[in-house]
This record gives sequence, C-alpha cells and structure tokens, in this order.
Amino acid sequence: MEKTLKITNVLADPTRYSIYEYITKKHKEVTVQEIADQFKIHPNVARLHLSKLEDVDMLKSENKKTGRGGRPSRIYRLSEEVIELNFPYRDYHLLAKIALEAMFSLGSVAEQALFETGKRYGEELMEHMLAKHSLVKEQISFDEKLEILKSTSSSLGFYPDIYVQEEEKKFYLEIFNCPFREIAMEHRQETCDMHYAFIKGLIGSLFDDFEIVTTQNLLDGCDSCAYHVNIEN
Repeated sequence: MEKTLKITNVLADPTRYSIYEYITKKHKEVTVQEIADQFKIHPNVARLHLSKLEDVDMLKSENKKTGRGGRPSRIYRLSEEVIELNFPYRDYHLLAKIALEAMFSLGSVAEQALFETGKRYGEELMEHMLAKHSLVKEQISFDEKLEILKSTSSSLGFYPDIYVQEEEKKFYLEIFNCPFREIAMEHRQETCDMHYAFIKGLIGSLFDDFEIVTTQNLLDGCDSCAYHVNIEN
C-alpha cells in the first residue's frame, strides 16, 4: 500500500507525469537541462521531478562523462522495473506465468495454438481500431496505415517508433518496451514467437501481402525489438 501511495502521489503532478511521458516517447536518456528547456522550468525544479520519478523506480540515473572535461553529467533513463497499480490487488503476471507454464507442458501442439491465438488477437485488435475510427484498410493511404499501427502499438504500451525507407514500401517497426519481458526471460523462444505472431496479426489487418523479419531483440541487450517489414503489394 505504501508503494502504491508513493507512485500515485508522484504521478498526480501534471508536469511530472508529462515529463515521464516525454521520456517514454523519446526512447533515449535525458539530462536535467534538457527537461528544464523542454518544459520551461528551472533546472532545480526539473531535477526534483526527475528525482521523484527515480524514487519510485520509474527512472534510473547515472553519471556520464560528456567528453568535454569537467564534472560528469547526470543522465536519466526509463527503468526496467515493472510498476503495476491494481485496485484491489491483482497479480496478472502470476496468472500469465501459470497459464503459459501449463500450456508449454503440453508440447508443440499447445505452442502452435499459442502462436495462432496471438496472431488472431493482433488481427482482432487492429480490426477493432479500424472500426472504431470508421476506417477501411483499402481506402486509407500507406502513411495512414503506419500512423494507426503506431497509435495502436502505443496503446499497448510498446513505446513504438516507425521509420519508412524512402521511395520504397518498406518500414522498420521498433518496440522499446516489451510487456512480456519477465515471461520471456524464462521462455524466450515461445514468448518471442508469440509476440512476433501478434505483431504479424496487427500488420496483416492493414496490409494484405508483406514480409516481416526480426532484426534485433531487447533480450540480446539491444535498445529495442526491431522488425523490418516489406510490403509486397
């Protein structure tokens, strides 16, 4: 209860919440001065906000040399600590772990069912988003499809970025937050394959013909999970 109260108190400040949201979207470390400039506040105030976010494990900080001499600069980045707020308390991580452990014990048939279900849920989620905005995939542009893919991925807590290759129907999807990281640490292959299938479902509801290749993985120490998507039609 004490931890929950501290977190809700920290996030109750609109500026502090906006600072955290800014950092999640930037996907890179920040300095006190950058936050001060971005939000037009005094550096001491920026430092206070960042420190409070660090106190509840939402950020981590370290000293980093600038290469210009002088004192090292204090930089802040997103913490990998899982923060969950449930009223009343629910342990969905434990539920997911039990369900997956039970499924994995049933062998390859159950694993295939998991991948197919992940893909179907991706498709259903994207189709729901299109219907919510009264959009038909055949009637929206390539750029509009990427925008809805990014907004949908954001709503799932993926912290995504999308980069388009010039003059080609190719793009890179980067995911900076894996909602399944803790499960993947124990069952990497199955969990990553399920996530891959889920992403294929999302993209498949926007594009009919495409190829998708995983180019990097957060569990390998990379900054993100990255996927190269080639639209064939």
